[in-house]
Amino acid sequence: MPLTLYVDGPRWRAHLSRTAAANPGLVPVAKGNGYGFGVGRLARRVEWLGLDYIAVGTYSEVAEVERRCSSSILVMEPWRASLAGESDNDRVVHTLGRPEDLAALGAQQGRPRVVLEALTSLRRHGFDTEGLAAARRLARGVRVEGGALHLPLGGGHAAEVERWVRGVRFDRWFVSHLAQDELATLRGRYPDIELRPRVGTALWLGDRGALSAKATVLDVHPLKRGDRSGYRQRAATRSGHLLVVAGGTAHGIALEAPAAASSARERAVSLARGGLDATGRALSPYVVDGRQRWFVEPPHMQVSMIFVPTSASLPRVGDEVGVRVRYTTTTFDRVVTS
Repeated sequence: MPLTLYVDGPRWRAHLSRTAAANPGLVPVAKGNGYGFGVGRLARRVEWLGLDYIAVGTYSEVAEVERRCSSSILVMEPWRASLAGESDNDRVVHTLGRPEDLAALGAQQGRPRVVLEALTSLRRHGFDTEGLAAARRLARGVRVEGGALHLPLGGGHAAEVERWVRGVRFDRWFVSHLAQDELATLRGRYPDIELRPRVGTALWLGDRGALSAKATVLDVHPLKRGDRSGYRQRAATRSGHLLVVAGGTAHGIALEAPAAASSARERAVSLARGGLDATGRALSPYVVDGRQRWFVEPPHMQVSMIFVPTSASLPRVGDEVGVRVRYTTTTFDRVVTS
């Protein structure tokens, strides 16, 4: 009995079509857990959309994608000889950000396809301005498909993109995290340059109303005040019911990426949450009778135990309850598309 992602198929597909139409040159990103859908399922959607490129995060994701779509596959992690090995797949486009990698890949047979990545203000991978210009000029034994710009989140990067576009000549740039209005402005200023937006979250998760996550109720047990349960044998502070529900750490339940508090309210929430955690109380993502319910204890590997008070309407074994998850960190047992 699983943790399930339900997808309103017509609504989701309509959103994908609208997004592709609004983003000329779209390069869909399918990486990691596939934004909750799985990388293979997203690759099939790319084939359905008829797009010429798909971007993946790592070389380990290439095999799953190439079986399901015919697009060129742009690997966004930087190529390293020790990680990627020989390049004999002509559908794969490699990302290069160091001169030694450019030389090593250029020495291989078949003139591999590459993009040359710029070291943007994100400062993750890439050539600096002089290095990118030199790489563009001195590239040998490879087919350069364009430059690549991986930008910080939040928008406001048009000026940075413009500096790169004016500083190093490419006919095509692959860009990540550039807002639509910025793209439109830059395309108007540089009509002879092809800007290819790489988009993940806004494409696959842009219409959250088309998606819902639900967990199957596996067991229901009455609890009296003082009854102990779970691995840690914590005593119930009041009477109610213990629900065993699908979903645990193996699915990504209750796992969060660190987030920097940028406002007084966010800092207050973080402090309050930390105080609850210190006392052993944590609010679960499971919704029963319209409210998120408390964990009895931290999630197990594949199930979670939550407390439901006597005042709440109680689900039965086999029913499903809502669960509020972060799709990019959740692995579902099944995906059901209408």
